[in-house]
Amino acid sequence: MFFYRRKTVRKTLALVVGLLLLTLGATTLAQNLKLGYIDSIRIRQEHKGFSDAQAKYDKEVGEWQREADRLAKEANDLQNELESQKLLLSDEKRKEKEDKLQKKKDEYQQYVNQIFGPGGKAEQRNVELTKPLLEKINVVLEKIASEGGYDYIFDAANGNIAFAKKEFDLTDIALEELEKESE
Repeated sequence: MFFYRRKTVRKTLALVVGLLLLTLGATTLAQNLKLGYIDSIRIRQEHKGFSDAQAKYDKEVGEWQREADRLAKEANDLQNELESQKLLLSDEKRKEKEDKLQKKKDEYQQYVNQIFGPGGKAEQRNVELTKPLLEKINVVLEKIASEGGYDYIFDAANGNIAFAKKEFDLTDIALEELEKESE
């Protein structure tokens, strides 16, 4: 019985020592980490490349929206015409106008889905315009991390940082590097 306790005490002691060493090792490792963060929303607001891309995107979306509005107006006009003439039309003419109205509604819905739906032209164009900028930001962040010896750079805009000292904010450095890249 005494032997059993002694064995248990040894295991417990070994476990405690192991956990202590692990904790000390993790603390030492954590002391050697260098962390920084950026604010990607601020970069999007202040970097000229994003404002240029946004202007192009807004212009194209505006054109697509005007076309969608035109198609909706045509469908609405046909609907109003049908409603106002419904009592005067023969069954055959009424059916013909209803079919025409349905085709126009389908055309409008197809257009809206093609442009603004999931995987539509608007989404694809947004990716086309922002992908090169995001790749550029990643290159700049890798350069900052390499030159500054940073182990991790977080994005404060994603809400993953509850608190950080301003001295670890690398947003200004990233913006400066992006401006150098743009010249």
